[in-house]
Amino acid sequence: MGAYAELIAYQRETEALGQVAGRLSWDQETMMPRGAAAQRAEESAAMQGVLHARRSDPRIADWLAAAEAELAQDDTVARAQLREIRRGYERTLKVPAAVAMALARETALAQGIWAEARAEEDVARFLPALTEVLRLRREEGAALAGAGGDAYDALLQDYEPEATAAELAAMFGAMRPRLVALRDKVQGAGEVPGLAGEFDPALQLELSRELALAFGYDLNRGRIDRAVHPFSSGSGADVRITTRTDPSDPFNCLYSTIHEVGHACYEQAVDPDFGLSALGRGVSMGVHESQSRIYENQLGRSRAFCGWLYGRMRDKFGDFGVADEEAFFRVVNRLGRGYIRTEADEVQYNLHVLLRFDLERALVAGELLPGDLEAAWNDRFQRDFGYAVPKPSQGVLQDVHWSVGLFGYFPTYSLGNLYAGCLHAALRRDLPDLDTDLAQGDPSRATGWLREKVQRHGALYGPREVIERACGAAPSEAPLLDYLEEKFTPFAG
Repeated sequence: MGAYAELIAYQRETEALGQVAGRLSWDQETMMPRGAAAQRAEESAAMQGVLHARRSDPRIADWLAAAEAELAQDDTVARAQLREIRRGYERTLKVPAAVAMALARETALAQGIWAEARAEEDVARFLPALTEVLRLRREEGAALAGAGGDAYDALLQDYEPEATAAELAAMFGAMRPRLVALRDKVQGAGEVPGLAGEFDPALQLELSRELALAFGYDLNRGRIDRAVHPFSSGSGADVRITTRTDPSDPFNCLYSTIHEVGHACYEQAVDPDFGLSALGRGVSMGVHESQSRIYENQLGRSRAFCGWLYGRMRDKFGDFGVADEEAFFRVVNRLGRGYIRTEADEVQYNLHVLLRFDLERALVAGELLPGDLEAAWNDRFQRDFGYAVPKPSQGVLQDVHWSVGLFGYFPTYSLGNLYAGCLHAALRRDLPDLDTDLAQGDPSRATGWLREKVQRHGALYGPREVIERACGAAPSEAPLLDYLEEKFTPFAG
């Protein structure tokens, strides 16, 4: 067996163990008994210790060097495998095993503490855990960045390779004026009434399952469960999603499901030949988010698809106070006051993300202390949205991300929206009659296009390269902003 084959076989075992570690996290969010948190923290730490040892094994360096000499220069797939393995190996070497294990242990504990603090509206209860998680992530970021490097940029590479905070800030800065102007124009036209009545959670889950299947989710290789914060987990033959229900707001369930199905379909569609390898997953969280957002918004909230969904909701729930398909389209896409990022309309969603991006950069840089975070959040929210946060669960405690140490993750949400805008423009160019299908509740041609252009490649290409290959142009914020203005400006009257 040559060096390349030995390396790939070794990597396959490491990837399999990584999937097991991910299943521990899925279980903690969905089914784990509350009293098991301390034990789960030790289990997670032990798994991270095993994974860190494997990912930093000195044989990897020898295999990489020997494999480079073995491979033909034009072997694109094999060289991409080496690129991704080398990147992971070099990053692992920089982080002490003790730090990796401590992070796994503390984030497993902090996640449960966050959930309790959120339920009790008690920020102080969460602060010690947040402080410890932040300390460890700053230590990790400093180790990854090296002398003179930027810790936040180093952490960002875990979620969006090739990106820097400065580049993202410039893109987001270009988005903000047009988003704010559009938001103010549409909101100035007045509030759009919402849905009336209550919606049986069991019926919501029935319809969400129907939507998941319509968008291509393979339940033979997945499952749908409920969680406080919807998420997708796994890759290849085991990709699981969660959703949530609210008796007064079925859209929370339905569109959370479509969103997570976008993530899950990406993972299910990766070329099976890449399974349990460094290429066998989505290339970045920005590209991942582009799939979930285009499924949820450009397809799921389109006028054509809303017409079909209106009929299905009438079948399920009866009369819910919306007169016709056009009124339903306005309700689905209405702009209004809101505090929760995951429930935000397309226009204001990115403003929620930019708030978090700026705050977490300040936390990692040491410019903002955890004890001052709630006040900083509330002040910034008041400036950006014009009204006050009423309680922590609608403010600083609403997201799970910081409790599990995902510093550097938030900007990928807005980058994913930006990528989705580019992909949607190219998709509509290639499928100009798509609305005919969407009006029948059939997004399969669109999801097939995304599967072929983006999803099947896994991590074969870099994030921006895969978007550029799909769209025929470099990523830009312009297509997203143009799409939003075209869709929402008529709402201003």
